Amino acid sequence: MTAFLLRRLFSGAIVLFVVASLTFGILQLVPGGPFDKEKKLPAEILANIQAKYQLDQPLWKQYLLYIHGLVQGDLGPSYKYIDRNVNDILKETLPVSAQLGTLALLVTLILGLGTGISSTIRPNSIFDRLVIFLSTLGISIPNFVLGAGLIWGFALGLGILPAARWESFNHAILPALTLGIPSAAFLARLTRSSILEAAGEDYVQTARAKGLSENRILTKHILKNSLIPVVTVFGPLAAALITGSFIVEHIFAIPGMGRFFVTAVANRDYPLIMGVTLVYTTFLVIANLVVDILYSLLDPRMRPN
Repeated sequence: MTAFLLRRLFSGAIVLFVVASLTFGILQLVPGGPFDKEKKLPAEILANIQAKYQLDQPLWKQYLLYIHGLVQGDLGPSYKYIDRNVNDILKETLPVSAQLGTLALLVTLILGLGTGISSTIRPNSIFDRLVIFLSTLGISIPNFVLGAGLIWGFALGLGILPAARWESFNHAILPALTLGIPSAAFLARLTRSSILEAAGEDYVQTARAKGLSENRILTKHILKNSLIPVVTVFGPLAAALITGSFIVEHIFAIPGMGRFFVTAVANRDYPLIMGVTLVYTTFLVIANLVVDILYSLLDPRMRPN
């Protein structure tokens, strides 16, 4: 297992290097520059600004300077927020996105796994058909539509929850539901189909023929094998939720990492864009590693040599 973890960590470092290089190259291909939106500046002032951020250097040297700083843990200065670097911004915004993502993850687990497992107790029943309908509806509705609907219903209509900002637990309920409901709907459909598929396998019929109780068959045979495809998608899904949703944070005026990413794109704040991209990639690499470890626990055949 130790050798496996070392291999995965090494491959994860390679992935981060490739993503950093590709992001740097793609941003250089974008027409214009980070200070084109500013009012017309004298040539001397513009030259001083470019020298401050080392934009007057050749492209290859800018790349080497960025990689050198990245290796040292320095993501560079922000072009938009004066006297602040990307590290400081991420230290402030990542915990907010992580809190929101953790709440959304709980919503996903409770609603997704709960309804998905419950609907398989009596397939094709009224409850099962209701779960299918609601999960399909949840998958189909975009986040910004769902968020607006929740604000209209619970904040403007009933007035029981705040519509925006990030000040208390009540402020986190609507954005957590907006993030978690579509993921829960997808997880419920996947859990239902996986359990029903596993329930029809020969080893389940053999277990019934041996006289095992239905509860034992469900927990020991069906659930253990049906959770493998659920775990497969749960890793990237968890990474996406924990790092925050760009749209949801923008809708609810949450000062998280996703909201700053949207403004960074609009402001062409290239270091901040690259920093957020690398943070998301890091979470994705870690989530995939956790998925591989869970694989080995669910199925001994998948344990690394």
